[in-house]
Amino acid sequence: MSIQAQIEIIKRGTVEIISEKELISKLEKDRALIVKAGFDPSAPDIHLGHAVLLRKMRHFQDLGHTVVFLIGDFTGMIGDPTGRSEVRKYLTEMEVKENAKTYKQQVFKILDRNKTQVVFNSSWLKYLTLKDALIDLASHSTVSQLLARADFNLRYKSGKDISLLEFMYPLLQAYDSIKLKADIELGGLDQKFNLLLGRDLQKDLGQEQQVIIMMPLLIGLDGVNKMSKSLGNHIGIDEEPVQMFGKVMSISDELMIQYYELLTDKDIEEVRKLHPMEAKKRLAVEIVRQYHGEVHARAACRDFENKFQKKDPFTELGLETKAFSDDLCAYLVGEKICKSKGDYKRFVEQGAIEVNGDRIKDFEFKLKPGIEYRIKVGKKRFLKVKFSHKNFS
Repeated sequence: MSIQAQIEIIKRGTVEIISEKELISKLEKDRALIVKAGFDPSAPDIHLGHAVLLRKMRHFQDLGHTVVFLIGDFTGMIGDPTGRSEVRKYLTEMEVKENAKTYKQQVFKILDRNKTQVVFNSSWLKYLTLKDALIDLASHSTVSQLLARADFNLRYKSGKDISLLEFMYPLLQAYDSIKLKADIELGGLDQKFNLLLGRDLQKDLGQEQQVIIMMPLLIGLDGVNKMSKSLGNHIGIDEEPVQMFGKVMSISDELMIQYYELLTDKDIEEVRKLHPMEAKKRLAVEIVRQYHGEVHARAACRDFENKFQKKDPFTELGLETKAFSDDLCAYLVGEKICKSKGDYKRFVEQGAIEVNGDRIKDFEFKLKPGIEYRIKVGKKRFLKVKFSHKNFS
């Protein structure tokens, strides 16, 4: 595959590459590049937010490069301070290991098991001596450099605590790139500081600098915040097909395009030509298919259509028995469904009244005793009624 064709695949959905010129230079070496992405198992289960990076890793695998799925079991105990307004709760080694189990199981729903190196950064970080950590490593960064980070700077100015461990986190993450001799590191846009520090550390220690590829943060189901399990706005890749399908259908039409771009390989321009409901159903089918297969995806789609699109609104209504005039207008005005005869006529003229599935055109429509009527008025009013006898006034 040509360099340009590879670049087009790699750039899909990316926010920033530092730098594209360096990326082209690395691709021209015609060797398998070492592509790294780190995931701290701060909570069990992988969700679609993680899948954005994992899918980009899969693109590199398909292009013949070496992918390293790095589980930050050591850094996960500290917790990434990025975007945090206060010191976060530290996790125990046992908690992190339990979370890491599900990561290692679920990641192969996206990555090719035979082409993936799974590594744990405790393999080298837990053996750092005091000299390694405090002298050799810490000497490559300054307090002013760390305080330049927006989140640290905000906390410092507002008088909120910043732990020394949080200061060490970016350096430890950067050290991962040294140990792996990474050619490329993938990360979310919010990770820019940490990723750049990896480049700087590689340069200081005489390694060729990694190219940084940053992906946007997938917005969660609330339509506001990035997808996060702690916020409850996530879709787990291990969720049941029907539940996953329903959650995808709940996103906004605007958000749907981001999901298509970051979570599928579909042509975005073709998607824009579809009716929003059809486009969203296709998106839900595609996402469920990726994680559960075609059969489950189609079954989930049928389940959704039966529950929400083909649902008979009269099913849950109890049948009312009335002794009333045989005149539909008098009945609807008497039940205060229509405010007046004039209101009733406007509904009829607009084609907004249906009786047993037929749109009413006759202002003088008559009802008969002993027949069950299903009456729809407008979009929201549904009545199920039977008249016991004619009651002419």
